[in-house]
Amino acid sequence: MKILHLDTNHPLLINQLNALGFTNDENYSASKKEIQNIIHNYDGLIIRSRFSIDRDFIDSAKNLKFIGRVGAGLENIDCEYAKHKDIALVAAPEGNRNAVGEHSLAMLLSLFNKLNKADQEVRAGKWLREENRGLELDGKTVGLIGYGNMGKAFAKKLRGFDVQVLCYDLKPNVEDENATQVSLKELQQKAEVLSLHTPETSRTIGMVNQEFINSFKKPFWLINTARGKSVVTSDLVSALKNGKVLGAGLDVLEYEKASFENLFKKDDTSSAVEMPEAFQYLIHSKNVLLTPHVAGWTKESIEKLAQTIVDKIKTKFCYL
Repeated sequence: MKILHLDTNHPLLINQLNALGFTNDENYSASKKEIQNIIHNYDGLIIRSRFSIDRDFIDSAKNLKFIGRVGAGLENIDCEYAKHKDIALVAAPEGNRNAVGEHSLAMLLSLFNKLNKADQEVRAGKWLREENRGLELDGKTVGLIGYGNMGKAFAKKLRGFDVQVLCYDLKPNVEDENATQVSLKELQQKAEVLSLHTPETSRTIGMVNQEFINSFKKPFWLINTARGKSVVTSDLVSALKNGKVLGAGLDVLEYEKASFENLFKKDDTSSAVEMPEAFQYLIHSKNVLLTPHVAGWTKESIEKLAQTIVDKIKTKFCYL
């Protein structure tokens, strides 16, 4: 079987696939159109988020048996059409779930203790103790929306705290010893912290809007390490201004390009990047913490992601 790799990954991915007898070609620079012209030569495709795999591309991949996504989500792939064409989809949420869980906790603790703000002030010669009095996580109720690999990983990290952890998920019976599954209404009644762990789907795009935010009984803190398009940024900013949202830790933003590699597209006529008004508010807000889609992006997870893909391909296809 011949596999085409479209993004760089940990070397073990290609090394181990070579050892299993696969032929591995690498192409990290060709355009989507150029790749589409040669994809019929391959049995497997491995990608991170370089470009979308749509129907037209899949129709050109006449011999493709699987698509491996070195990451958690599959939103850049027309999954239904791929399945219709008997193309197996291989993702690796197990590979970076621990990293996402740790990053989510780090964002929450940093917000509660104003670490980013205090650090900047001390570096500027300001020693403001009362203004940087923090909050304790113990005694709080944390609500998780989405209780798959990522949600479960964050709940596990919360075990060292005296907190109540609630989860809401479309799938029934997903609760475990780390979280109690409840209805969305109950979560909105009780949660003081909300953390998103959902994929990008038609249900989740724009999910956190004004109506959703106002459905919470208490003012709450928001953590989003999932997908940027789940949150309507302008509505979040309004809630930050009126105090309904007390603070936000955002590893992802709705303005990201589909590849997740850049934030804004530059206008062809200008070298400047135009920043929406809502985003300008976020970058100047003292109770907002921003990171560049790196929650699952650790030195350990790059290896775990690659190993997960190898293991799944080995299980599914090594008999061919």
